[in-house]
Amino acid sequence: MERGESAASCGGCVLAVAGASAAALVWASSERTRLHMGGGFEGEGTDYSVLLTELPLVVAAGAALPALVCALLIRVVRRRRRAAAAATATATESELHE
Repeated sequence: MERGESAASCGGCVLAVAGASAAALVWASSERTRLHMGGGFEGEGTDYSVLLTELPLVVAAGAALPALVCALLIRVVRRRRRAAAAATATATESELHE
């Protein structure tokens, strides 16, 4: 594995952790979550099941989205590099045959 690929993979992991953290913070600060977690009058409407149902999905989506974007960017960059290398090789071959 090349050093650049390793750095890109590490960057994807960092983005996934940052995305999961940001998604959890946004979810926790939303009005809907506040009401479910006891923001009603004298605890009315308190529903702690959101910690088991919503929070894992929010964290997973927050982690997956940046990781997917990073993977797509890496794929696009690799294709462009391969296309540029192929174009250079073709140009070099045509110059040799002249």
